[in-house]
Amino acid sequence: MSIVPKPYRPILDIKQTETAIKQIKTFFERTLSTELRLFRATSPLFVRRGSGINDDLTGVERPVRFPVAHLEEAEMEIVQSLAKWKRMALADYGYETGTGIYTDMNAIRPDDVIDATHSIYVDQWDWELVMQSGRRNESFLYEIVRRIYNAVKRTEFAVHEQYPDIPLRLSESIAIIHAEEARTRYPELTPEEREDRLAQEYGAVFVVGIGGALSDGQPHGRRAPDYDDWSTKTAPGRFGLNGDIIVWDSVRDKALELSSMGIRVDREALLRQLALTENQERQELYWHKRFLAGEFPQTIGGGIGQSRLCMFLLRKAHIGEVQASVWPESMAEECRKDGIPLM
Repeated sequence: MSIVPKPYRPILDIKQTETAIKQIKTFFERTLSTELRLFRATSPLFVRRGSGINDDLTGVERPVRFPVAHLEEAEMEIVQSLAKWKRMALADYGYETGTGIYTDMNAIRPDDVIDATHSIYVDQWDWELVMQSGRRNESFLYEIVRRIYNAVKRTEFAVHEQYPDIPLRLSESIAIIHAEEARTRYPELTPEEREDRLAQEYGAVFVVGIGGALSDGQPHGRRAPDYDDWSTKTAPGRFGLNGDIIVWDSVRDKALELSSMGIRVDREALLRQLALTENQERQELYWHKRFLAGEFPQTIGGGIGQSRLCMFLLRKAHIGEVQASVWPESMAEECRKDGIPLM
């Protein structure tokens, strides 16, 4: 089966692509930091095993671990994301309400699927913002979503201005659809198929409420219990203060997730979600003890895929066109046949 559903030819060659990647990253970082009042922060590549700082993602992915000879063979873990580290950093560095941080996050996820949009190498902008009191609600979440989408749209225009052969494709605004509404609309479809249908219909959509069970007993997607709040009731039959920003990728004729984000757990939500996922033992970990002691501020945050964004804005068919990683030989051969130059 072909990677792309139609004849494909990259608009930019590899040299042009490398230049464009740098331009996108520089422009988007500056735009995002302005939209959300974020300062750049230096982040860790690895953290101590057993600290509770690393992101457990859906709870089944194995982090890369290694011992450190001169720390008495203490084991470290390559980060999978920085969801919990950022919240701790905001407290430890003393960031004020209404400001936050963004960082270059590089990770290795050896259990990730390898396909046209997934790699075991992950690069994203991880960001976190200290919220004002009383704003743990949907309206604030959607306000931040729209600001991020505006940053993406401005970056798309900057790319088009520099490379006129790359067309503008983003919709004027981003639709907001709860996962329960998507299930009701398309009960016969899988969550992935629902995202395809919504992204094609709206061009860009924020799917709300990812992590908790929907009315059919199944979640739209899985989330760890200790960063996003996916269990707070927001309306009858509606739960969750988090979601994914998804756009329609016209090159592959598929939905493409650019960002996972959300309002973070408060004490009540954390304890509830640990119980729902049978992870109460995490309360004894370093990060969780500090959180439950009230040391961390209320925040909203997320990650925005750097390679995903470059892939989308440069109209690439495969994430390997904008990042260097490893691929199955069968996939590499398929890409060669389809005219897809992998880095």
